[in-house]
Amino acid sequence: MTVRTRIAPSPTGDPHVGTAYIALFNLAFARQHGGQFILRIEDTDQTRSTPESEKAILDSLRWLGLEWDEGPDVGGDHGPYRQSERKGMYKDFAMRLVEEGKAFLCFRTAHELNELREANKAAGRQRALKQEDLELPAEEAERRMAAGEPYVVRMKVPTEGVCEVDDMLRGTMELDWAQVDAQILLKSDGMPTYHLANVVDDHLMKISHVIRGEEWINSAPKHKLLYEYFGWDMPKLCHMPLLRNPDKTKLSKRKNPTSILYYQRMGYMAEALLNYLGRMGWSMPDEREKFSREEMFAAFDIQRVSLGGPVFDQEKLSWLNGLWIREDLTPEQFAARVQQWALNPEYLMQIIPLIQPRVEKFSDIAPLAGFFLSGMMPVTEASFEHKKLSIDDVRRILQFASWYLDEQRHWDRDQLFNGLKGLGEALGFKIRDFLFPLFVAISGTAQTVSVVDAMEILGPDMSRARVRFALDTIGGPSKKQTKSWEKEYRAIELG
Repeated sequence: MTVRTRIAPSPTGDPHVGTAYIALFNLAFARQHGGQFILRIEDTDQTRSTPESEKAILDSLRWLGLEWDEGPDVGGDHGPYRQSERKGMYKDFAMRLVEEGKAFLCFRTAHELNELREANKAAGRQRALKQEDLELPAEEAERRMAAGEPYVVRMKVPTEGVCEVDDMLRGTMELDWAQVDAQILLKSDGMPTYHLANVVDDHLMKISHVIRGEEWINSAPKHKLLYEYFGWDMPKLCHMPLLRNPDKTKLSKRKNPTSILYYQRMGYMAEALLNYLGRMGWSMPDEREKFSREEMFAAFDIQRVSLGGPVFDQEKLSWLNGLWIREDLTPEQFAARVQQWALNPEYLMQIIPLIQPRVEKFSDIAPLAGFFLSGMMPVTEASFEHKKLSIDDVRRILQFASWYLDEQRHWDRDQLFNGLKGLGEALGFKIRDFLFPLFVAISGTAQTVSVVDAMEILGPDMSRARVRFALDTIGGPSKKQTKSWEKEYRAIELG
């Protein structure tokens, strides 16, 4: 059997270090067995998927040295490698299951679904919604179909008993069928859900091993059942432990920067970040902490993965990155890496038009542009003193701005300015006063270039991280305040 593994990210946001972590282990397993590693874009969520996000994912994984044998940009014998380009085939598979009595058309509205859940709860039935709850009598289904009402295709699942799922690291797992819902396979817009597309694509692309995060364990029964329904052999499953914050919670951008682009912009070496991800739940036979990609591949054994939640600690990453800088770079290589990182013409030519009008001598450059080459700004509560803003006003502005920035998928200075201007007006601040805390959070001072120009150049990852850092530094809102403010923020219409 030829080993074929894959990574299947969704292009709906910033490229996540968790994606790189799973990609690394899939690539290492494939290389260990002389197999192939495939990259597939799962863009079934057409409202959130963007070409910019897809490009960022491909660029960042390639920057890390995670090369794929088949994918949307390199082709292969099992394409196309974007699910949106495979849309036609999924409906055929879904309707095949309907014809065979293994799936059904569901016309239930969101209101009806809520009523059914409440009815189950009131009756003391602690189980997910099943086909007997959802499937309408034939005459009612035909009436709704004739009326042009939207429907989805759902799979039928057992109501009771357990599903045994074999896992390469965990052995045989038993999962309760009562907690597995009659999963939607085909959405009302004709696009497949992850579950149908994932199974169909893995089969057609001849994936032999599915190495993915443990958050997918609860979906394994649905996938196993779909393989049985179609009469296909199921790939071997391996559920990797999730990356954790230092407080052991699931890695999240609210507590730890999660975008690969953030670490690239911070000046981490790709080799060091990949090395660090390789240490997440795995270790070299000789237990050494510093190793190259090739050394990891040569020594790789999936059975050495530990199921304890690996902690993603930025301080540990920085220490390891320092080793790589000191031990693996000559002075000439160090200079070349610095130039490649931030002193390259492409990056500099974004900054120079902003600072040149303010420069009287070249020694003015560092004070004006230093924040473009820095990490977090050394701000304190005193940095945000303002004659028209209280410290609570500053917290409020930074928190609302942080929520706004987190939602922006198209990072453009005019869009940022208009959105922030509208946000400031909705909160009752003049734009100059509203932007003051952002100037300080982004550049460390209000006496600098346009903050929205600076954010466009720094990019979403660094900009968001600096705003969160500033908010944490001055003490963010209480839980009660956060809840109240978030409700207020959601009520604001920014167009």
